[in-house]
Amino acid sequence: MKKFLVYIVKILILTILIAILLDGVYTYIYLQAGNRGKVERIFTSKPQKYDVVILGTSRANNHFVAKMFEDKGLKTFNYGMSGGHLFETSLLLKLMIERKFLIKNIILEADLSLANDQESEGISAKFLPYIHNSDIIKEHFKTNENFNELYYIPFYRYIKYEAKIGFREAFYTAVDKKTNALDNLGYYPLKKHKNGNMKNNIAKLKPLQHNKYYEEIKKLCQDNHINFIAVMTPMCENVVGMNYFDKVKKVYPEIHNYENVVVEDKYFSSCGHMTDAGARIFTARILKDFFKK
Repeated sequence: MKKFLVYIVKILILTILIAILLDGVYTYIYLQAGNRGKVERIFTSKPQKYDVVILGTSRANNHFVAKMFEDKGLKTFNYGMSGGHLFETSLLLKLMIERKFLIKNIILEADLSLANDQESEGISAKFLPYIHNSDIIKEHFKTNENFNELYYIPFYRYIKYEAKIGFREAFYTAVDKKTNALDNLGYYPLKKHKNGNMKNNIAKLKPLQHNKYYEEIKKLCQDNHINFIAVMTPMCENVVGMNYFDKVKKVYPEIHNYENVVVEDKYFSSCGHMTDAGARIFTARILKDFFKK
């Protein structure tokens, strides 16, 4: 029995040592990254200077043509993250400030995401390789139910979110395989599809009276002397429950409502995402209204 217990202890110690080693290897790989995605780009890059930084969900990623800002002489990057929520958007801005980015204007797409203050696990996982290398990331995740496991158990985060930061992603990062996430200055253009979902029902959506992460973003801009521009972006003409945008305006009067600037279905890839043609019409309007000079 004693020999068996000693054997079990040895196996346990060996497992812990292997986990620590793998954790170190994976983390080292991600610390050298820079070409795979937007989180890696911010964390590993030198301090940047921007006239305009675009933040938000896929409705930011697909709706703001960064090159059109650049054509006006405004250094711009679209850091919108498809699938993300304001949880990740707030953390992204915190990281930029931690990394000494100098930003004149933030354009935040804030509409449907105001209805929740939850994290998007698939997107938030992209920050986890750096949780031991950034107090900002550590503090942001501290309220999560599984924070202790993520922070204190070696290699746990890489196993739990294997699909996002596991072996495959670590390997591609190690060999410096690029993605299209950083193409077009972060903007991802969409095409018109025959089978695009051109119906949507947002009647049950309600903006939170106090969205913690939206308020964080607003305060970060205020504290760092960044001009804060929050906007609601267009949806197609067949949406049920469009009074949601009126509800947002009532709770957050500072948010500019652009939901009806582009409405024709021909400008949409799906009901909530414009094609490149629609995005260019919308971006031109934003430039006209906020950056005319």
